[in-house]
Amino acid sequence: MAWMWWVGAALLLAVLEMVSLTLVFIMLSGGALAGAVVAVLGGPWWAQVLAAALVALLLLFALRPWLLRNWRRRKTLPETNVAALPGKTALVIVTVDTAGGRVKIDGQMWSARTEGGDPLPAGASVTVSRIQGATAIVGPLSVSGVA
Repeated sequence: MAWMWWVGAALLLAVLEMVSLTLVFIMLSGGALAGAVVAVLGGPWWAQVLAAALVALLLLFALRPWLLRNWRRRKTLPETNVAALPGKTALVIVTVDTAGGRVKIDGQMWSARTEGGDPLPAGASVTVSRIQGATAIVGPLSVSGVA
């Protein structure tokens, strides 16, 4: 009966992976399946937990880095969240200078600042060069795409 709990946990973790796309939950799901196998073979609860933990750690620290490296090299894994923002165009909402300001990136408001140069007025289009904490570092947008 314990194996059903392990399979249920594996399925739940696999669903969470579909939402996060980080390859963490699917590795934990693999560990849960290892716990299910030990349960089916009649192993005690501590052996089930140990097998789940060992397989999950092995997958997390051996398989996941290799997958990420190879998928990013092939460009089949799209950048998401903050990693996808550098290079995007933003609209200045509140004048941005080295002290701060506000921009809108993909419909979301971000605090922003420049790394120098003239202040960027409200209504200007800018390019996101990087994200530092919760602040977008932006620069002027030029016709050729190079500031």
